[in-house]
Amino acid sequence: MAADKETVMKEIKAYVRNNMVNKVIDALAQLPEPPSVAAVPLETYGHGVIDDAYGRLRMTKLEVDIADARVEEVVIVIERAARTGEGHPGDGRILVAGVEAALRIDTGERDEDALK
Repeated sequence: MAADKETVMKEIKAYVRNNMVNKVIDALAQLPEPPSVAAVPLETYGHGVIDDAYGRLRMTKLEVDIADARVEEVVIVIERAARTGEGHPGDGRILVAGVEAALRIDTGERDEDALK
């Protein structure tokens, strides 16, 4: 797979509260051509709200690989669905990174076609 071409795909990683996962996935499912989502339960460690203690929080990491043109709409949907009320510390984070190449194993499709 060539790494010298321009990145036209992104990976969105969203760390969300466990109790918000279904709401986020249901919101993504309402999009035209909903993206595939991987959900990985995990424990995160970081500074907390109370006494700035370094603590553990159970969350779920959602991973979505998507064409550049759809990144903003997906990020907005995740942000809105994952926010509790007016938004509280610990609601999570959304990270976006470039994907250089993609290959769909069953069909051999590559790059954006592999994401469909």
